Amino acid sequence: MDQTTTSAGSGLARSAGALAGLKVIDLTRVLGGPYCTMILSDHGAEVIKIEPPQGDETRDWGPPFHEGDASYFLGVNRNKRSLGLDIGKRAGQEALLRLLDGADVLVENFKPGAMEKWGLGYHAVLAERFPRLIHCRVSGFGGEGPLGGLPGYDAILQAMTGLMSANGDPTTGPMRMGTAIVDMGTGLYSAVGILMALREREMSGRGQYLDMTLYDCGMSLLHPQAANFFLNGKRPMPTGNPHPNLVPYDKFKTRTCEIFIASGNNGQFRKLCAIIGRPEMADDPRYADNGQRNINRVALGAALTEAFAACDGEEIAMALIKGGVPAGPVLPVDQSTAAAHTAHREMVTELDWYKGLGTPIKMSRTPGGTRRVPPRFGEHGAEILREHGFSQAEIDGLLAEDVLVTKRRGA
Repeated sequence: MDQTTTSAGSGLARSAGALAGLKVIDLTRVLGGPYCTMILSDHGAEVIKIEPPQGDETRDWGPPFHEGDASYFLGVNRNKRSLGLDIGKRAGQEALLRLLDGADVLVENFKPGAMEKWGLGYHAVLAERFPRLIHCRVSGFGGEGPLGGLPGYDAILQAMTGLMSANGDPTTGPMRMGTAIVDMGTGLYSAVGILMALREREMSGRGQYLDMTLYDCGMSLLHPQAANFFLNGKRPMPTGNPHPNLVPYDKFKTRTCEIFIASGNNGQFRKLCAIIGRPEMADDPRYADNGQRNINRVALGAALTEAFAACDGEEIAMALIKGGVPAGPVLPVDQSTAAAHTAHREMVTELDWYKGLGTPIKMSRTPGGTRRVPPRFGEHGAEILREHGFSQAEIDGLLAEDVLVTKRRGA
């Protein structure tokens, strides 16, 4: 299905996409799984989002809302079609199996064992019936091991993997990161894993099972804290904005706004000193190299704070980055999304009433982007079933049995 968008807007798809022809059955809810499937759908995959009778619960995670659906849901579910289906019932399971015929990828984030309980387990059923299917399961901890089968939530995994302990500063103690880094990281890793499995399938002709967990993905993001610990045996402590290894790498106040400096080597430090009018600092033995700057980070921080106090933040940040020193103003979301470069990179996408963050994956021949606004619950149910060979009588029967759901239960 060519879903190239011709409507007016921004950040819209201008090709069928690199994944055109790929069929994805999406049984996921909340964030990690839907973020994964949105990445695929942005680049042309046909994603059929099958929601349980109560719907994806993030439809309620507001305000703000658009026609009853929360921004949290809208932000990660564009380019998909929605089908409400009760797969807890036998007729729903049979319908799902028909939908999987010809599918390339199944993504689900049920509690480990749920698919097996319904007679839909990969190893016992799906692998034999659909040998080319790639089944990606996203769970908190996997199905086995000391924590196997337990539910996973982003903040809890931030706490358990050590990410929270590396965030904040000595006065705050461990702090949750403001974005759901574990959920979104798991979504990214899952998309990468699916693409790897698709590449391998080109050679073997066989699908496979991907066991993706929030625990593993959260742990994998623990850099450089884990690398430092493995080498020196010292427990990493939260440092706030400063980098544990590099100096100066911190936030500074200016006359107009805060800026962030990320100087990574001696050359950048020398340029920094010259641009702010303090060239003598580059020759101070206390700041001769990164090791010395690390030892004397308090004194250096005080000197830089004094130097920046009278500066216009935007101007000095631009002078620094253009002069070869990594720097930038610390912007709130309303300013960052309205920035000229954001528009140039099409990182805000708009279609009809919908406005969201654009795809960061820019391809020269097969660019992705927005094709459809996020779906209403069950909006495409009958349409999808007809495309998969269901007769009107069968559709009516599923509606009568409340297996095909068009209105959220309990909503």
